[in-house]
Amino acid sequence: MSTLLRNDLDVLPPLGTLARGEPIQVFAAPPGTPAKPQIARAMGVEMWDTSGKRYLDASSGPVACNLGYGNRRVLDALQTQAEAAAFANVSHFESKANRDFAERLAEAAGPGYERVFVVSGGSEANEAALKLARQIALSRGEASRWKVISRQPSYHGGTLGALAITGDPAAHAMFGPMIQMMPKVPAPVTYRVPAGHDAESWALHCAQVLEDTIEAEGSDSVLAFIQEPVGGVATGALVAHAAYMRRVREICDKFGVLLIHDEVMSGGGRTGAFLSHDHWPDCRADLIVMAKGIGAGYLPLGLVLAPRDLVEKVATGGGFLHGHTALGNPLSCAVGLAVLEETLERGLIERSALLGAALKARIEEMAGRYPIIGDVRGKGLLMAVEFVEDREEKRSFAIEASVPAAVSRIAMQNGLILYTRRTNGGRDGDWVMVSPPLVTSDAELDEITDLLEKTFAQAEAELSPLRRAGT
Repeated sequence: MSTLLRNDLDVLPPLGTLARGEPIQVFAAPPGTPAKPQIARAMGVEMWDTSGKRYLDASSGPVACNLGYGNRRVLDALQTQAEAAAFANVSHFESKANRDFAERLAEAAGPGYERVFVVSGGSEANEAALKLARQIALSRGEASRWKVISRQPSYHGGTLGALAITGDPAAHAMFGPMIQMMPKVPAPVTYRVPAGHDAESWALHCAQVLEDTIEAEGSDSVLAFIQEPVGGVATGALVAHAAYMRRVREICDKFGVLLIHDEVMSGGGRTGAFLSHDHWPDCRADLIVMAKGIGAGYLPLGLVLAPRDLVEKVATGGGFLHGHTALGNPLSCAVGLAVLEETLERGLIERSALLGAALKARIEEMAGRYPIIGDVRGKGLLMAVEFVEDREEKRSFAIEASVPAAVSRIAMQNGLILYTRRTNGGRDGDWVMVSPPLVTSDAELDEITDLLEKTFAQAEAELSPLRRAGT
C-alpha cells in the first residue's frame, strides 16, 4: 500500500517521490486487506480472473447485470452511438437515442408514465424524484408539503438526500448531522414478524402505522411515501402481503400523498414483471425510480418515470429546477434502449418468472438439509437466502460473525458470486442475494444450484462452532 494511504504513517513521502496510485477496492481498506481477484473477461453469466479461474455470477453483480456480460446487441448499440455522438448537452440538443428510449420505456411501463427523466444511477434518480415531488406540490399550491416518509429498514441510495429517506440507523448515526431526517415507519416483513402477528396482520399493522404517522406529522406537511415494491438488500427481497400494498395506495390517496416506488433493483423485468408493482395492480405509483437492470451494468443509467399531467404543471410553473451533467446522455440512452429491446423481444421477463420459481423451489429443498438457512424469499430472479443461528427461534448469528460475508467468501472460493450488503450494520438480519442474470440457461441454473449446495454445506460446517452455548 502506498505511503499516502497507509494508516500507520502520518508523514508524506519526500518531495519528488512518486506515490503509486491505488484503486477504489483499497481506497479506505485497512492495511493488509487481501486483494480481490482481477477480472480478465466475462461472457454471459461467466467471469474469469487473470489466473484463469471461472466464476458463475449468481447475483448479476450488485443485482444489476440483467443481461449478463458481452451482449452483442448492447455492445453494438454502444459502439454505434459512441461513434456518432457520445455526448450532447440537453440544453443544446435532443438525441434520437433519448427520444426512442423514452418512448419505448413509457410503452413498457404502461399508461401514466409518459415522461422519462434520465440520469446516471439510482441515488441520482431518487434525488430527482424527491425534488420533482416537491415541485409538483408547489405547482398545486401545497407549499407546506415537504416530508417524505419511508420504511425501516430500507435503502434508497448513498447521497445525502437519498440517505435521509433510507432506513439505516447505523448510517444515520454517522451522517445524521448533515441531513434533514425524515419520518420512518416499519417495513412489512414476512419472516421475523413481532409476537402476536402473522404476516398479514403485521402488514396491516404497518399500513396503519403509515396512516397514523401521516396524521401525527400533519397530513398537510407530508409530501410522499417511498417504498421498494419488492425489497432489495436492506430487506432481503421482501415481498409484502398484498393487503399491505392495497392499503398503502388507499392511504396515500386519502391524504393526497404522492406514492414513489423505488424500482432501482426490482424494475426492468427481474421479478417476472417489467415493473415489480405490476404484481399489485391496485398499488400503482405516482412516480417510479429505475436504475441497475435498466442499464444492465453496461453504462451508468438511472431514471424517473412520471405522469405527463403532473410534470406539465411543474413545467408551466417555471420548469424542473434540477439537473446533472450527464442528463439524458445519448450513450446511456442507446444502451438503455438496447437493453430494453433485448429484454422484451427475447421474452426475458417471462423467463425470469419461470427461472425464479425453479430456483426458489431448489433452494427451499436445500433448506431442509442445512439448518443455517432460515428463509428463502423473493419474486422471479430477485431472491434472498436468510441465515440464522437457530431456525426454530429465527435468531440471527451475532453481528460480529459477519455471516453474509463468510458465505460470500466461501461461494467465491467455489467459483460462485453472491451479493450482500450490511444495511444497519447487520442488525436487521443476515442474507445473500441470489439473483442471476435473466439470460441464465437451464444448464447454468443447474450448475448454480449445485454450487449453492456446496457453499451452504461448507458454510454450515464453518459457522456451526459460532452458535452460542446452549443453542
